[in-house]
Amino acid sequence: MADQLLIRMFNVGLGDFIYCCIPEAHADGGKFHVVIDCGTLSGEGYLKDAIPRLKELLPDEGGKKRLDLLIVTHKHKDHMAGFGLPLWSDVAIKAIWMSAAMEPGNPQAKRASKLHELAGEALTQAAALNLGLEFDALFGAYAADNDTAVQNLTKNLPAVNGIKPVYVHAGQSTDGDLKLPLKGATFHVLGPEQDIDHWYLGKPEDSSISNLVQLADDGKVESFISAPRRSESMPANVAPIDFRNLQSRMLSSALAFSEGDGALVNNTSVVLLIEWNGKRLLFVGDAEWQAKFKEGKGNSSWNTIWNRQPKLINKPVDFLKVGHHGSINATPWGEGIDRDSSAAYEPVDILNAILPVGSRAQAVVSTERGRYETIPQSQLLVEIGARISNSRKYGPAFKAAGVKPESITKYKKFEEASFLSPQPPRTDFENITMRADYLDILI
Repeated sequence: MADQLLIRMFNVGLGDFIYCCIPEAHADGGKFHVVIDCGTLSGEGYLKDAIPRLKELLPDEGGKKRLDLLIVTHKHKDHMAGFGLPLWSDVAIKAIWMSAAMEPGNPQAKRASKLHELAGEALTQAAALNLGLEFDALFGAYAADNDTAVQNLTKNLPAVNGIKPVYVHAGQSTDGDLKLPLKGATFHVLGPEQDIDHWYLGKPEDSSISNLVQLADDGKVESFISAPRRSESMPANVAPIDFRNLQSRMLSSALAFSEGDGALVNNTSVVLLIEWNGKRLLFVGDAEWQAKFKEGKGNSSWNTIWNRQPKLINKPVDFLKVGHHGSINATPWGEGIDRDSSAAYEPVDILNAILPVGSRAQAVVSTERGRYETIPQSQLLVEIGARISNSRKYGPAFKAAGVKPESITKYKKFEEASFLSPQPPRTDFENITMRADYLDILI
């Protein structure tokens, strides 16, 4: 193992917490230690268990544990909640990278910030109308408090460690302006593009998300995101039918803004390509895809990378961190299309480039079936499983563990049809069958 690169995916429920150890890659000849994200939507208990396990892997330095690079891909709780916990005081963090979209006052993300503001306002207003448990779950996930994590990442941790956070964007690498005490490996940032508003929001006439922001700038949104004060019963001065219509309008508006903002945050994930010893490792955060790239339109991350960084993305990888916990929207593929079809389709072209059929690549997914019904998307995991060398058949694993598959949340609806097919290793199933606290990949 001494000369092998280790990727450890900690089981944190629905979230990402990834450790990468690159042998002999530190400038001093030792190992180079990287953490990518630390968050969950499944409860802080996962993180409080996992962070101490991470520290066991880090070297000692001056009475602390040394971490050479911390990368935060994007500003969602399932990727950064762990940095809001008081568990990092004994870690000497040497560098922090975050998405350019997270830079305070970024002049190239003004409209993106506006969209986030509108989404928060719309959801807060809609929450006053008692829209039901389904909406409450959506609002709870969106409004999750990341303030402490953001404060720690942008101010407290940098101050304690005598560093400044670096807000990275596409086109940067450790061979260029991203300096690290690194040798024998290169880190390439493939996304996001520096001009967030241009590439991911686009022109109002060409992007529904951008059009929402433009309507706000024109003063035409206020009526859609204003609601009466919360009350325990229906307002006495509003007819029942009118109140139901108001609820419907507010729910629709809140969903539109929150979905637009959520997609934008995912699409501004840091996408990192590590090249080491002739191997290519791709970590994609929650980057999303769409059918085709078009400049001026609100594009998705995968398509932007495919068109803007072709020399780096248009070749096979040796490792893929499956995006967005196995969601259908985060790994480009031919949904509803025969994967062997010769018809041109950008998402299939991307998948065939990075994971050609018969590839020797490895992949892993951090996921949990429960909070969101279609995360993970089982058919997508089967598609990936058919293209990688470390796929797992979970039927025998469950049988050996004496665990009935029917115990899986919504097994009949979402898992049964694909349960016996090869899939990438999954943190949830490994924990169920092996009580595994993490998954290891060796390169």
